[in-house]
Amino acid sequence: MAEVRVLERIRVAPAPPTPSAAELPITFFDAAWLFTGPVERLFFYRHPDPRSALPLLASSLPHALRRFFPLAGTISLAAGHRFAYAHGDALAFVLADSSPDEDDFDSLVATGPRDLRKMRALVPGLPPPREEGAFEVAAVQATVFPGRGLCLGVSVHHAACDDASATLFVRTWAAACRLGGLDGADAPPAPVLDRSLVADPDDLLGKTLAGMRVLASGPPPPAQETEMPAPAIASFPLTRDQIDGIKDAAAEPGTQRRPSSFVAASALAWVCLLRSRSVGVDGAARSHMLFSAECRSRLAPPLPAEYFGNCLRPCFVEAATAELTNGDGCVAAAAAAIGAAIREMERGVLEGAEGWLGKVLSVLPQRPMSVGGSPRHGVYEGTDFGWGRPCRVEMVSIEKTPGTVSLAEGPDGEGGVEVGVVLPPDAMEGFASCFRDIVRLSGKSV
Repeated sequence: MAEVRVLERIRVAPAPPTPSAAELPITFFDAAWLFTGPVERLFFYRHPDPRSALPLLASSLPHALRRFFPLAGTISLAAGHRFAYAHGDALAFVLADSSPDEDDFDSLVATGPRDLRKMRALVPGLPPPREEGAFEVAAVQATVFPGRGLCLGVSVHHAACDDASATLFVRTWAAACRLGGLDGADAPPAPVLDRSLVADPDDLLGKTLAGMRVLASGPPPPAQETEMPAPAIASFPLTRDQIDGIKDAAAEPGTQRRPSSFVAASALAWVCLLRSRSVGVDGAARSHMLFSAECRSRLAPPLPAEYFGNCLRPCFVEAATAELTNGDGCVAAAAAAIGAAIREMERGVLEGAEGWLGKVLSVLPQRPMSVGGSPRHGVYEGTDFGWGRPCRVEMVSIEKTPGTVSLAEGPDGEGGVEVGVVLPPDAMEGFASCFRDIVRLSGKSV
């Protein structure tokens, strides 16, 4: 584990003007995440004098929180399950110093497999719940690597918002730091906090909360009986030419309709996870994938892109295991299954919503692959705090859900995609070998 010394723990309140008190209702989109945890992401930046960045980060954060003041508040599991913000609420911000080992930073930002344990001290933990059951929803940490760079850790509870909203918050903070404020035309758009935009005529909120209460009242999951090896984390970059080659090889016969970057990268990862036996059940005839589909633009009427909160629905994919693991055409078969599931979902984006939770629980024993993040969120593109793009961004919270991969746009801004995985070392070797082989053959039958 990276050696980290805490320099200071501060509480950062939103800059005025903010409401003296405010409440936001949660929606049925939020309720499904109440008993999960935070999405944790690390942004690594090269910087010759990283300690000089700390005052800039601290002074610009209040301006970002003025727009995103719910992140300084709490969610209560009582009193109607609501966001609550009151004057004096503030976000936890940890300032830390890492070991002076010059190789430490460079090893953490490499693309190859790294010991995930070395990153855990860089992740800010959310404060413990309060006595009345309310819990804070976000925390940040800036860790200095002297003479090398800094790491910005951001943890946001999934019940507060989805990845699109959390990334907009980081991009807003970055703009406030880089521009000296958020009043100019170059600042990102403000979030839309109006929860009344999410219509719920069928009381999906009540039905989701009832299902969550039943789930929470059940027995705890069985304890891990065997000690698992230390997990490794790795980033697998795909250049624009490589992802285009995979799209070409996975194009639908007859129509030549190519899959999106999300579908192509997810299909590649699904095949590699199956071949490394990191997902799926041995001997099962069918394999499963599960991911959260963005709904803002798919609702009727659509929500603004800047709507703050969760607006995701589960999308369920399955295919014959043999088609995904044997011979040529495996990635094409995976992409076809994912594409078909997306088209089916788009025919009725809220269809069957009252059964989503039960269906998710029924699929979990099949060890599905799942996906976090998206190349569309711009975790590299919009997060320059004034000292350049991040050199590496990692969604480390995928460790908590085995079989999950993270997707982001390529760090160079040239149209590539980055796939992140957390696996035991032996499985990582199998995944990496499969990934290299398929990319090498891209443009042929994959």
